[in-house]
Amino acid sequence: MDQLVKGGVIILVQVVSLLLLLAAIIIVAIDVIPLFMDWLGRIHIGRYSDARRWNSSISKAGTRWLNHTPKIKVTDNTRFVVIDMLRGNYTKSAIQHWQEAALLLGLAEVARGGQSKQTETEIKTYLHAKFDSNGEWKQQPEHIDAAILSYAIMKLDIIRTEQYKGAFDYVWELIQAHIGEDGTVQYRKSMKSYRYVDTIGFICPFLIAYGVKYGKEECIELAIKQLTEYERYGMLDKHYLPSHAYHLDNTLPLGLYGWGRGLGWFAIGLIDAWRELPEGHHSKPILKEMIKKFASTVLAFQAPGGNWTWTVSRGEARADSSTTATLGWFLLQASQIDELAESCAEGADMAVRYLMKVTRRNGAVDFSQGDTKDIGVYSMLFNILPFTQGFCMRIINARQYTKVG
Repeated sequence: MDQLVKGGVIILVQVVSLLLLLAAIIIVAIDVIPLFMDWLGRIHIGRYSDARRWNSSISKAGTRWLNHTPKIKVTDNTRFVVIDMLRGNYTKSAIQHWQEAALLLGLAEVARGGQSKQTETEIKTYLHAKFDSNGEWKQQPEHIDAAILSYAIMKLDIIRTEQYKGAFDYVWELIQAHIGEDGTVQYRKSMKSYRYVDTIGFICPFLIAYGVKYGKEECIELAIKQLTEYERYGMLDKHYLPSHAYHLDNTLPLGLYGWGRGLGWFAIGLIDAWRELPEGHHSKPILKEMIKKFASTVLAFQAPGGNWTWTVSRGEARADSSTTATLGWFLLQASQIDELAESCAEGADMAVRYLMKVTRRNGAVDFSQGDTKDIGVYSMLFNILPFTQGFCMRIINARQYTKVG
């Protein structure tokens, strides 16, 4: 009998040991496999020299990602990642909204040049997953990040966007619910006293497009106020560099002046708002003057290789593809202003040449800064980012029909 008990204990210990070993292998694999895949994917990176071939490659990757968007990590942890997964800290839906929005904005430009059947199918599949037959959100968003996604849908020429008016109306109501005591929009309701540069990119293009389309001047005025108030309180005067945020109570700037993707968010909000405003609108000249000042800043900090670093005022800092893609888009569109035509067109072309050099064989544009943790707390991971992919598609496809000057 003792022998049986002893044998059973040995077997139990062996089973437990085997399970622990298996768990350890799985945990290590979750950490190691992504690192190995990054190393593998970067072999022969940047072999693109032809813009048309590059466009085809990044567009194929972007099309694939629309309905299978790579998850963007909330933390910078590369060890024991499984713990973040179990805690729900690995990714968040709000982060995915602006990733998917950028992909849609890029694919909207691809479609203008004559999209493939696969592109159209993927776009329609995505829309079917997000909206019901009445054009309403299947899962109503809680954060204003959804505004840039709505804007991207409004830019799709291959569908009848009018059918999604109910969803757009909901986003307008969501934005209104985030308006603070100063008359500008909060990033989150839990952060009433802060105004983030990200919000400029999230809401301003949507507000202008929605306001123009549905005759709501109050939307347009809100977008203009969001931009001009940020210019007033969130800019380093002499250099026209946006800070990450500012505090309403004392108007003090917060975080870095010159955070690269912060410049990108400001650039998107400003240039797309300007593009959406009809000629003759009284606010068009206001935005034009802001574009001219910001273009001077953007060009001043562009590296000789065509990129911008993750903190643009430090040339020694690491290059950031997300900053480069968004500022490249800004410069391309700003080149339509006569005084900026030559310098901005050249700056945009330099940005494209850099982005080609950091594109993997499979068409994924690499080395974008990861998600920001808090004001002044920035990621030190640089990897693929659907947001960057979308703006790369946007810039290379728009370049062929953008009138310079």
